Amino acid sequence: MDAALHSTTVTLVGHLMDTGVLARVLDDVLEYGGDYRIEDLALGRQHEDESRATVRVSAGDAELLDRIVMRLQTHGANAVDPGTATTRPAPADGVFPDDFYSTTNLDTFVRLDREWLPVDRAEMDCGLVVTEQGGRVVVHTVPVSDVRAGQAVVCGAHGVRVEMPPSVPRGEEEAFGFMSSVASSEKPQGLLVRQIAERMREVKAAGKKVLWVGGPAVVHTGAAPAMVRLVDAGYVDVLFAGNALATHDIESALYGTSLGVDLAKGSGVPHGHEHHIRAINTIRRAGSIAAAVGSGVLTGGVMHAMVRAGKPFVLVGSVRDDGPLPDVYTDVIEGQRAMRAELPDVGFAIMVATMLHAIATGNILPASVPLVCVDINPATVTKLADRGSAQAMGIVTDIGLFLEQLARELT
Repeated sequence: MDAALHSTTVTLVGHLMDTGVLARVLDDVLEYGGDYRIEDLALGRQHEDESRATVRVSAGDAELLDRIVMRLQTHGANAVDPGTATTRPAPADGVFPDDFYSTTNLDTFVRLDREWLPVDRAEMDCGLVVTEQGGRVVVHTVPVSDVRAGQAVVCGAHGVRVEMPPSVPRGEEEAFGFMSSVASSEKPQGLLVRQIAERMREVKAAGKKVLWVGGPAVVHTGAAPAMVRLVDAGYVDVLFAGNALATHDIESALYGTSLGVDLAKGSGVPHGHEHHIRAINTIRRAGSIAAAVGSGVLTGGVMHAMVRAGKPFVLVGSVRDDGPLPDVYTDVIEGQRAMRAELPDVGFAIMVATMLHAIATGNILPASVPLVCVDINPATVTKLADRGSAQAMGIVTDIGLFLEQLARELT
């Protein structure tokens, strides 16, 4: 290794071989144009034992080395001598300094002077802003759209460390150890459902919230009544969705159809293609979903149950939406802010039959929040994990059958 290169030493602790973390770290160093030397590798002897690696990382210049260290932190690697953080003022509203620290979704700490300060909430692909609140210095994640000119933004990788959530060693039989492999349909679904139900009970007993992210297949597959039972039983504390789930749920409540298909017979009905837009118009006339429930216009379905239970929902739309419903955020940045506002105290997230909203939610969730993704398409679960939500566990199955089983288990 050329002594003239800029270099630093990083450490990793955990189940490095079973999870493939060490291999990914070394691959990333090379992919980003750096070099490495493994200085120490202590492997755990038993399955439950953690391993520790010390790796010397080098690059041709200090800026590239910082970028590599930031990248390695997505895997939980930290510099042995992190130093103290550097801050620079944001040059304009909605603009970070060029060398801003790009966050992970791992629990993060920033050292200013000698004190390590916890970042208020982990979220990937944001910046870190240092402010003063109530006479004390605080650090929080801020998306680039929300930063304001002059705010102190942490720059470079110095003075920042991350903590990986506890990893599940090979052979561990604790909750969700059974789902730690690649998403597959060849798993005992009854066991998966029972263990998910048990985790939900534990989360509720701990005073935490269960977040659901749903797509319109919840209604198309006839699973809405099962979802209603889960809402009524208190296992849906927050719902994220788009215009489609709410629209077809309301269409089903008003007309008995979903996308014009009679849910009782499985066949189309005369003028059924109009039902979803007529349902939207009915709610727009009422003013909102809650107003339609209050006036007796809407008397059933998932959205009715959420309103009746006083549970929040965030509907964020897209360019292909009809209507949309009056409750739908059409500004996606405002929609993101509304979603983030509902994340405090979320202890478990379950995503059913939606790729785009699952990825969007995964992007703003801390890695410490357990996340289960259920979809008939294995690619949905794979994409979620590939985009940084490494905590995502997957079940490949029909959402209608899954929700019915889960509702029976919990209610």
